[in-house]
Amino acid sequence: MRFIGNLIWLVLGGLEIAFAWFVVGLVLCVTIVGIPLGVQSFKMAQLTLTPFGKHVVYGGSVGSLLLNIVWVVLVGWWMALGYLIAGVLNCITVIGVPFGIQSFKMCKLALWPFGTTID
Repeated sequence: MRFIGNLIWLVLGGLEIAFAWFVVGLVLCVTIVGIPLGVQSFKMAQLTLTPFGKHVVYGGSVGSLLLNIVWVVLVGWWMALGYLIAGVLNCITVIGVPFGIQSFKMCKLALWPFGTTID
């Protein structure tokens, strides 16, 4: 089921969104200051490429907390809002519920990415 969910996800837009996250990560890594943000963009690209069967583990230190606060203020809130809207729209139909759940998982990661790992 994981393979089928990921395949449908990729066909219906996951590949394009993952590519966009990858490009954003490359652009952010051009400057030294942007490298931590670029790494988080690569993390989002990894989860967006094949979200079914992956789990996000939250943790981190005080440094991660401070970086997450900066992230939320600058970009996290509107990215999370986009994933939240996509999740709600996916959950309107029974068929879309698994995809909505994956959107909610990405919503939380888009809001608070520092200090997380993807298993």
